[in-house]
Amino acid sequence: MENPQDIFSSNGGCLSDIVIEKYLVESKESVSHVQLACSMQDCAFPLDGTELCIWNTKDPSRQLLILRGHHQPITAMAFGNKVNPLLICSASLDYVIMWNLDECREKVLQEESQLPSTSALGKGEQVEVTFPVLRLAPCDLSLIPNSACGCLSSENTRCVWIGSSVGLFVFNLANLEVEAALYYKDFQSLSILLAGSCALRNRTADQKVLCLLASLFGGKIAVLEINPAALVTAQQCPSMGQSLSVPASSCVLPTSPLYLGIAKEKSTKAASEQRCAARNVMKDQRLVFHSKVRSSGYASAPHVTMFSPKTNIKSESKGSSRSRSSCAREAYPVECAVPTKPGPQVAAAPTCTRVCCIQYSGDGQWLACGLANHLSLVFDASLTGTPAVFSGHDGAVNAVCWSQDRRWLLSAARDGTLRVWSARGAELALLLGKDMFSKPIQSAQFYYIDAFILLSSGPEFQLLRYHIDTCKDEIKRYKQKSKSKLICRLSTTGAVDMTSLSAVNDFYSHIVLAAGRNRTVEVFDLNAGCSAAVIAEAHSRPVHQICQNKGSSFTTQQPQAYNLFLTTAVGDGMRLWDLRTLRCERHFEGHPTRGYPCGIAFSPCGRFAACGAEDRHAYVYEMGSSTFSHRLAGHTDTVTGVAFNPSAPQVRKLRHKEVKMPEQKHTVSKWTRKASHLIDLTSDSIFLAWCPPTHHRAV
Repeated sequence: MENPQDIFSSNGGCLSDIVIEKYLVESKESVSHVQLACSMQDCAFPLDGTELCIWNTKDPSRQLLILRGHHQPITAMAFGNKVNPLLICSASLDYVIMWNLDECREKVLQEESQLPSTSALGKGEQVEVTFPVLRLAPCDLSLIPNSACGCLSSENTRCVWIGSSVGLFVFNLANLEVEAALYYKDFQSLSILLAGSCALRNRTADQKVLCLLASLFGGKIAVLEINPAALVTAQQCPSMGQSLSVPASSCVLPTSPLYLGIAKEKSTKAASEQRCAARNVMKDQRLVFHSKVRSSGYASAPHVTMFSPKTNIKSESKGSSRSRSSCAREAYPVECAVPTKPGPQVAAAPTCTRVCCIQYSGDGQWLACGLANHLSLVFDASLTGTPAVFSGHDGAVNAVCWSQDRRWLLSAARDGTLRVWSARGAELALLLGKDMFSKPIQSAQFYYIDAFILLSSGPEFQLLRYHIDTCKDEIKRYKQKSKSKLICRLSTTGAVDMTSLSAVNDFYSHIVLAAGRNRTVEVFDLNAGCSAAVIAEAHSRPVHQICQNKGSSFTTQQPQAYNLFLTTAVGDGMRLWDLRTLRCERHFEGHPTRGYPCGIAFSPCGRFAACGAEDRHAYVYEMGSSTFSHRLAGHTDTVTGVAFNPSAPQVRKLRHKEVKMPEQKHTVSKWTRKASHLIDLTSDSIFLAWCPPTHHRAV
C-alpha cells in the first residue's frame, strides 16, 4: 500500500479532511497499555493515575468531568450498552466501580461530593501487554458512496478497525486485506506518534470515528476525529487517471493492433468487391446483325417464365422443427438457485484418460473437452448420444475454445500446434505448426468477436489475424487454403513464462489478462498496444487459471460486473479481483487444492463461482460470502475443471437412456429440466449437476 504522504502530496489540504485532533490533555502518569473507552458522545481515560476523566464531544466548554474514587491506578474502563442511563465501569487493582454519568454530572453541578458504591477486589498480578494490537473495533463502511474509480462495494464493507502503536488500519474481513492505513507519524498535526492505548467508536450521525489515544511514552492523551470515507477513498484511488474497463469504452485508435488488423481486412474486401463489380458491369444494348434478322428481344418483356420457385415445400423432418423451436429460448433466470441435483455421468474415454479442459458453446447446446490422449470430443449438452471426435494432435489437448458464432472449434495441444476445426463436420480448417512458436502453447482462444486468435507461448502472447477458406480443390486437396498472420506480440514484465491467458470474445474489449510464473497478474491494453498494470504477488504460488465474468447471451448484467475476474493457485484458494481498482475484493479458500491445479468458473448470472477440489467434490461460492454455499459430490477422483451452462431452462421428459461410447457402453440419466447446468470433471469422467425445478428465489 502506498504511503499516505505520497498520496496527499499532490492534493494540498487533504490531511485535515482525514484526521483532526479535537482535544489534548497531559497526565502526570503514563496511561500506556490502559484500556480506554469511547461512546457515541463521550471519551473516558484516566488522569494522573487514579482519576477517571470523561470528555463530552458535544460540550462546547470542553471541560472534563473528573470522577474520584480509586486509590490505585486505573487499568481498564468500558461504557455500558444503554444510552439512558449511561453507565461506565472502571477497574483498578483495588476497586471495580460502576458510575452513573447522569447522576455524577448533577452532583458536580450541585457541588456535592459523594462517592458511588464500590466493590472491593483482592489485588491481582500486573500483566504487561506487549502485543502490538491495542484495540479492535467494528468499522462500518456501508454508508461510504462508491467513487468513480470503484472503491468498496456494499457487499465488501464488513471491516474492523485495528488500533496499534504506530497507526490505525481498516481490515476487510471478506478478502483478508488492509483497505487503508493511517500512520500517526505521517500527520504533523498529531501530538502522539506512538500510542500505548487506543479506543475507537463509530458515530452514525456524521459517519465519523472517534479515536482516543494515550502516548506510549509520557502522559499525553488525545481525542481524534477520523473521516473513514476520505481515508479509504484517498488510499484506494490515488490519482490513477482513466481507470481500466473490460467493456470497450472508447474507439479503436489508429495505432492499435486491433485497428490495423480490421483495417487490412476491410481494404482487402473493398478491393475484391471492386474487382467483382468491374467484371459484372454490362451495358444493356440491342443485338441486331441485319435488317432481316429479328431483334433478340433483350429490351422487351419475356414471354416465357424461365424459373418459378417452389412455394409448397413441406417440413423435411420433425428434427428440424425441433431444432428451430429449441432456438427460441427464454432469458437466463438471474435469481436461479445453485445447481445441486446430480445428473448424467459419462466416461470421456474407454480407458483411464485425463480430461484437461472443457467449455460450453455460446448457445449451451454443445460441450467440448480436450483429453490427454490427443483427442477432442464434443458432447451434446445433456451428455447423451455419441460424441464427435476431433483427432490430429500429437500431445495432450490443454485448451479448447468455441467461436462466438459457434461455427469453429479451436484446440491447442502440448505438441506445439493449434488447430481450428469445423464444428459441423469435424474437419480441419486451419493448422498452425510448431515452427511458429518457440514454446508449447499454454492458452489459446478466439478474441474480439472472432476477429483474432489470441494465444500464449512462453513469455509472450501473440495476436493472430486468420482467414478460413473451406473450398476444396480436387487437385490440391492437401494444400491448406486457410491462412493466418501475426499482428503483434507482447511479453510479460520480466520476460517470465505465462501460465494463463484470458480475454472476452462475446463483446468488444481491449483488455487481455495474463498470469506469469512470478505470481503476478498483468493487464494489457491492446488499444494502446502495451502493458497497462501489474498486480504483484497475486497469490502465494503462480496463478494457473484466470476466469473473467463474461456473462452470457441469455442474460444481462450491470456493465461494472464485467470488470470482475477470478484467479486461482495451488494451495492458495480462489480470489476475486476488480479491474478498476486492481484489488482483491474477496478470498475463497474453503476447498482443498494443496497439490493439483483445479479449475474455476463464473456463473452466467455473475452471482456464483465454482471450483474443483482434491477431495472429489466441486464447490460453489456466492459472491457475497467467502465460505462455500454448496459442495457437490459424485466423483471418485480429483475434480479438475468446472463449467456453467450459459443457456436458459428447458423442459424435457424424464427417461433413462443407454448411451453408446466408442468401444464401451454407459448408462446415464436424462433429466426433465436442465436449468443452470454445472459441469464438472474428474481425470476420466464428466459429471452434470442441474438445478431442481423449483420456483426461483433470491439467495
